[in-house]
Order: sequence, then C-alpha cells, then structure tokens
Amino acid sequence: MPKYRVLCIDGGGIRGLVTTVLLQRILAQPGLNSFLDSIDLVAGTSTGGLLALGIASQLDIAEIRTIYVDKGPEIFDDSWLDDLVDLGKLVGADYDIKPLGRELQKLLGDTTLGQLKKRVLVTAFDLDNEDPDPSKRTWKPKLFHNFPGPNNDRDQLAYKVGMYTSAAPAYFPSVDGYIDGGVYASNPSMCALAQTQDRRYEPKPTLEDIVLLSLGTGMSLQYIKGQVHDWGYAQWIKPLVNLMLDGTAGIADYQCRQILDARYHRLAPVFPPGITVPIDDVKKIPYMIEFAQSVPIENTIAWLNEYWAAS
Repeated sequence: MPKYRVLCIDGGGIRGLVTTVLLQRILAQPGLNSFLDSIDLVAGTSTGGLLALGIASQLDIAEIRTIYVDKGPEIFDDSWLDDLVDLGKLVGADYDIKPLGRELQKLLGDTTLGQLKKRVLVTAFDLDNEDPDPSKRTWKPKLFHNFPGPNNDRDQLAYKVGMYTSAAPAYFPSVDGYIDGGVYASNPSMCALAQTQDRRYEPKPTLEDIVLLSLGTGMSLQYIKGQVHDWGYAQWIKPLVNLMLDGTAGIADYQCRQILDARYHRLAPVFPPGITVPIDDVKKIPYMIEFAQSVPIENTIAWLNEYWAAS
C-alpha cells in the first residue's frame, strides 16, 4: 500500500503561533514546499485543531499566522468589567468565545467537515451525551472526523468544531456542551494513529505504511520542588491543569514512538528555563515569533526527506 502521511498538532492557545512559524520554515526548505499537500490525515487539539481545520481547508499558513498575530489580542481580551462580573476570575470563564467564533466563521464559512479537502480528526470532550437511557448518560471524549462511513461527522460545520475543540475550561465557556479535547489528548497523535486502524473506514493502512509528524506548540519547563506535598484542592488546582496537559502529551509521544519507531517524529520546542508562556499570553507574541525562528529544525527536515518525502 502507498505511504500514509499523518500530521498531528498539539493544543496550546496563542502558542499555536509557534507552530505556524515552524510550518512556514519547513515549507521554505527545498523539496518540501508542498509537503502539506501530501497529507492523508491531519489531526489537532484546541489551537492545533484550528490549524488542522485550516490545513484541511487548504488555507495558506501565512494567513493563519496573521490571524494569531492580529486577532489574538482580541480573542484573549480580558476586560476589567468582565473580571468584575466574574468576581476576579473566581466564577465565569476568563474570555468570551464569540470573537474566536467570528474569526473562524470568516475563515471557514459554512464549510462542513465533509467538504474539507483532507481527512481531519479534531478532539473535543462532550459534557453530556444526552442518552435517553439513564444507564448510558455520561460525559465522554469526542473525536470529530470526516472519514466516509458510519458514525462520521461530515455534516458538522467546520467553524463550530473549531469552537468546540478550543473551549478550554476556565478560559472559555463550553460550546453546545463541548469543551477542549486537551482534557484528555493535548497531543492528538495517538488518537490519529488509532483512527487510521479503524476497520470501518477505508483506506486502512498497515502500521508499516504510516509516517507521523507530531508538532508541539512550545512547552515551558515546570516542576514542583520537594518530596511530600500535602495539598488540597486550592493548592493543586493550578499545577494540576498543566500537569495533566503535559502528561497526556508525553504519554502519546511515548506510545507513538514505541509503535511506529523511526516512522514517527516529534518536533516539540521547549522554551528556555525561566520563560513561561501561558496559552493566553498575547503579550509574548513577538517573543514567540523570535523563538520559533530560532528553533533547530535540521533533524525534522532530515526526517521529512527520509521518511515523508521519499516514495
């Protein structure tokens, strides 16, 4: 069977800007200017989900990068009035998701997942499946995809799915009962790999035919000093969110590396010690561009030429 190429992009809010710069640098390399055209499946979580939808729509990466730079401050606009209403962030989400929704609708219009040019997989979390049977009613992970076949989501509006995957708890309100898929898959690589093996959908490539490139959005070095932490809810809540996101990203990386071996590659830049970039830190937009321009990508280019571009 021909090679099956998968691109996966992590969550990370405004840090998706880092990924757009990395993609532009890859596309500028000789022989790789059309590597996005060869993708068979693009998967993403949160901001990575937005990038995945944009790539599947064949939007120009430069255009997507401009939206992060120009519209990021509007999307992550936390006014003093909103803080007052939310009792200083104690209740209510930090940001209104409507500005993001407007930008997504401008980009994607009324395009459905089924009308996208590429196969796509976008993570979200369904807070209530609303099953009429009380014994089956529960919350659950939701993987939106446009593979032809049973139980697909081809009729879903792409911009709406973009809102679902971006609704990070505490940052944005839920949308139609969905929140950010980062609560279980901040790195969607293993979800994408599993999707390729679903017997209900064709083509079903063998593992030996799959090559998978996983892109991070920039990670801050974090740790908790000490050997014993007798903490309660108040102390754990803030570090627990970051711990959960980094932990799920790390385990997906491990699993894909073990299964695919050299046919898997991850480019996950790490910010220097002492530099932290929260997912809503729009003030660091200039720094993120500078940082992404300096990230070494030689190993990624070599891998793409050996495993992705080669027949």
